[in-house]
Amino acid sequence: MSNNAKIAAGGVAAGLVLWIWLPWWAALLVILGVPAAAYLALDPSQRRRLRRVTRKELGR
Repeated sequence: MSNNAKIAAGGVAAGLVLWIWLPWWAALLVILGVPAAAYLALDPSQRRRLRRVTRKELGR
């Protein structure tokens, strides 16, 4: 199993646990808030690089 697959499986498992233990709106807030906070924590140059790589991969 690749590292990306392990990370994805862990994320799904954490999401399911949050969904069960927290009210649905709190779980949704955590699931959407964590990636948004991680993106905002990047430097502007890192954000530009991430957008460039994402667009380049979408154009394949």
